[in-house]
Amino acid sequence: MIIKIAMAGLLAATVMTTTAAQAETLRLLTWGSYAPDGLVKKFEAKYPDINVEVTFSNNEEMVAKLRATGGAGFDLAQPSHDRIFAAQQEYNIYKPLDLSKIDTSNMSKVHLDGVKGNTTIDGKVYAVPHQWGTSGLMADKAKAPDLKGWGDLCDPEYKGKTSMRLKRTILLGTAFDMGEDPFAAYADLAKYQQILDKVASKLISCKDNIKAYWKGGDDLSAMMLSGEIVASETWDSTAYKLYGQNKDIVFVPPKTGALAWIDTFAFPRKGKADDAAYKWINFVLEPENVQLMSASTGAIAAVNGGKDLLPADKKAAVNAAFTDADIDNLKFFANIPPGVEDMEGKTLEKIKAATGSE
Repeated sequence: MIIKIAMAGLLAATVMTTTAAQAETLRLLTWGSYAPDGLVKKFEAKYPDINVEVTFSNNEEMVAKLRATGGAGFDLAQPSHDRIFAAQQEYNIYKPLDLSKIDTSNMSKVHLDGVKGNTTIDGKVYAVPHQWGTSGLMADKAKAPDLKGWGDLCDPEYKGKTSMRLKRTILLGTAFDMGEDPFAAYADLAKYQQILDKVASKLISCKDNIKAYWKGGDDLSAMMLSGEIVASETWDSTAYKLYGQNKDIVFVPPKTGALAWIDTFAFPRKGKADDAAYKWINFVLEPENVQLMSASTGAIAAVNGGKDLLPADKKAAVNAAFTDADIDNLKFFANIPPGVEDMEGKTLEKIKAATGSE
C-alpha cells in the first residue's frame, strides 16, 4: 500500500512537472493598468497552458526596448497608433498581423479603420485598436453654454476666463478650427509651416483671454472648480473627473472633431508566442472583460458600444460628452514625419515668448 501511494505521488508530480514544462509564456509589453491582476488570472484560468508575464512601459520605452533587441523579448506590445509606422520603417521591430485570427467584428469600425490607416505598410496591417481617449475642450455649461470649437477659447465673451496648455495639441486643434488640415499638410512641410505661422498669430492674439496656461491636470482642475475659468483645452480624462464633482463641467468634443489617440495591439518582430497573443487580444475584447479592463485603465475600449461598458461613474461623464456622431468625427493623430516636432517646438517657443508664459 505504501509503495502504491508513493508511486501515485510520483506519477502526479511527473504530470505536474510535464504540464509546467509545456506551459507557454506570453510576454506583454504594455501600459500600466492594461493588464490588471484579476484579468490576467482569469485568462490563465481559461488557458492553463499559458503564463502571462507583464512589463509596464510607455511609447518611448516600448520603441527603445524593441529597437535594442531587434524586436525580441516580447510577444505582444501596445504602442499608440501613431508610433508604429515610422518605427517599423526605420527599425523593423514589428511583424504583420493575421487579421483572420482576430475577432474584428467586435471592434468599432471608426477605430479599426483609423488604426489600419496608420499602420498598413506594403498592404500588410501591423496593429489593431484596443483603448482610446481624446483631447478637446472642457466647459462649465452654466457659464459657457455655447462653447463648441477650439476658437471659442478666444471669444472676447470669455476674456480672462479660459485656459490652454502650450503643447502640440492646441496647435493642431486651432489649425482645424481655422479650416486647415494639419495632418494632410505633413506631406508638405512648407505648407505646414504656413499653417503653424497662422496658428501662432491666432494664439498670440488670444493671450488676453487666457487666465493662465495650465501645465498639469491638478492646476487645471483647481481653476475650473474654483470658477477662475469657464473653459479650457483639456484631456478628456480631466473633464470626466470634474464631472463627478460638478455636473455642469463637461468634456466638449470640438465641432471639428476631438483629437484621438488609440493604444493598439502589435506583434514584436521576434516574438515567439503568436497564438497566445491572439488569444489574449480576443479575450480582452470580450464584453465582460472589456468592463474589467476599462475599470482599470479608465479609458474606453475600441469596441462596439465601448462607452457603455465603462464603470457607472465614468460612463455618465462620457455619455454627457460624446454622441455617436462625435465619435465618428474623431480626428486621429497622424504619423509624425521627421522634422515636424522640431517645427512645432519652435512655434510653441514663439508663442511662449510673445505671451510671457514659461
